[in-house]
Amino acid sequence: MATRKPAPPAYVCTECGWTTAKWVGRCGECQQWGTVQEQAAQTGILRRVGPVAPTADRAARPITQITTQDAPRRSSGVGEFDRVLGGGIVPGAAILLSGEPGVGKSTLLLEVAAQAARGGRRVLYASAEESPGQVRLRAERTGALHDELYLASETDLATILGHIDEVKPQLVIVDSVQTVSSSLIDGAAGQPSQVREVAAALIRIAKDRDLPIIIVGHVTKDGQVAGPRVLEHLVDVVCHFEGDRQTSLRFIRALKNRFGPTDEVGCFEMTGDGIAEVPDPSGLFLSQGATEPGTCVAISLEGRRALPVEVQALTVPSNAPNPRRIVHGLDSSRVAMVLAILERRAGVPTGSLDVYVSTVGGVRFTEPAADLAIAIAVAGSIQQISVPRTVAAVGELSLAGEIRPVTQAAQRRSEAARLGYEQVVDDRSKTLRAALGDVRARNTSRRSDRDIPPF
Repeated sequence: MATRKPAPPAYVCTECGWTTAKWVGRCGECQQWGTVQEQAAQTGILRRVGPVAPTADRAARPITQITTQDAPRRSSGVGEFDRVLGGGIVPGAAILLSGEPGVGKSTLLLEVAAQAARGGRRVLYASAEESPGQVRLRAERTGALHDELYLASETDLATILGHIDEVKPQLVIVDSVQTVSSSLIDGAAGQPSQVREVAAALIRIAKDRDLPIIIVGHVTKDGQVAGPRVLEHLVDVVCHFEGDRQTSLRFIRALKNRFGPTDEVGCFEMTGDGIAEVPDPSGLFLSQGATEPGTCVAISLEGRRALPVEVQALTVPSNAPNPRRIVHGLDSSRVAMVLAILERRAGVPTGSLDVYVSTVGGVRFTEPAADLAIAIAVAGSIQQISVPRTVAAVGELSLAGEIRPVTQAAQRRSEAARLGYEQVVDDRSKTLRAALGDVRARNTSRRSDRDIPPF
C-alpha cells in the first residue's frame, strides 16, 4: 500500500500574507526583508462537509419578496455624516473610517457616539489607543457625556466581543482596527493576518446581530488604508476623513458605499469645543475685502455640492532665467499648462514673470474646471483688471485655446445663480480670447477704457 507523502512546508510573509514553497530572505510581494516565516502545519482530521439544511429565517426567498423595512436607516445624529452614508446608518453595516493622524477621526466618532446616545441608543466605544480617562477628558471638552455611552479600553479582540455581549449596544465603535489583536492568530497587532481576523470577527458580529459597527483605520504615508487590501473589500462602507492641519475645515468622503452614493461630501469645522457641522460652506473660500486685480471665482464640485472657490494670482517681473511658479491649492502642472495657453493663444505674456497662484481658505481645487478661472486671474493680474464680484468662471482649456464643457455644468450655473452671481463665463464663450473679452466688458474699474490695456 502506497504511503502518502507529507505536504511540503509553506512559508508565509507576516507583513502581506504572501506564500511560497521554500524559504526566502525577501518577500516577493512587499519586498520586505526577514518577514517570511514557516507556517505551522495543519493538524487534526479533515472532515468532508456535506449539505446543511437552512433554517426558516435563513431560507432563500425571491428578491421581490424582500422589503427594505428589514434594514431601516437610523440617523447618527450628525447630519453631514448621514449625508455621506446615504441618509443614515443601516443596521448590520460595517463602516471603515480612515484618515491621517490628528485629522479628527476620534473626535468625529465621539460626537457620533454621543448623538446616538442622546437619541436613545446604547453605544459602546472601544478605544485601543486611549484609556477611558483620556476619552472622558475629551468628551468633557466636546460635551459628549451621556449615561448610554459606554467606554472600554481594550486591545484584545475576545475582550471587546465580551463587552459587546455584556453591554448589548446598538452601535459599536472600534478605534482602531490596527491596534486590536486576536490571540488565535500569531503576530503583533497591525499585521495583515491580525487585521484580517479582527475585521472578519467584527463583521460577523455585525451581520449576525444587525449591529452597526464603525471601525477606525490607519493610513500609510501614501494615504492608503494600512493593512491588507481585503479590509476594504470586507466592509460595507469606506469613508475617508481629510483636511489640512493649517485650516480648521475637514471633509469626509465615501470611497465605497453599498447602501448609497459615493459622490457625497460632508463638511466639518474643528473648533476649540470639538467638531461642528458646516451645512452651507459656500462662503468659506471667498475673500471678504475689496475686489483686486488677479482674482476670479470658480465653481468647484465637491461630491454633489457646488462651492464657489476664489482663485488668486500675483505676477511680478523677474530677471531670473527661470521665473518662479508657486502654486498652492491647485494642480501645478495644470497651472503651467494654462500659462502656456495664455501666452500662445491669448497673447498674454507670462514667460518673464514670477507667477504665484493660490486658492482662498486652503481648499484643494484640482479639477479641470479651474482652468478658466486661473487664466482670468493671471491675465487680470498682468493687465491690472479687476473681475467683478458678480462674475464666476467655469471651464476646461484645451491646448488650442478652446473652452471645453465640464461635468454637471448646469448644477454649477444653478448654484452660482443662487449665490448671486449674475454671469458665469464658461464654454459658451467658445475660446479663451473671447472669454477674456467678456470679462473685460463687465469690468467695473473706475479707470477709463483707454487706460486699460487690452487683453
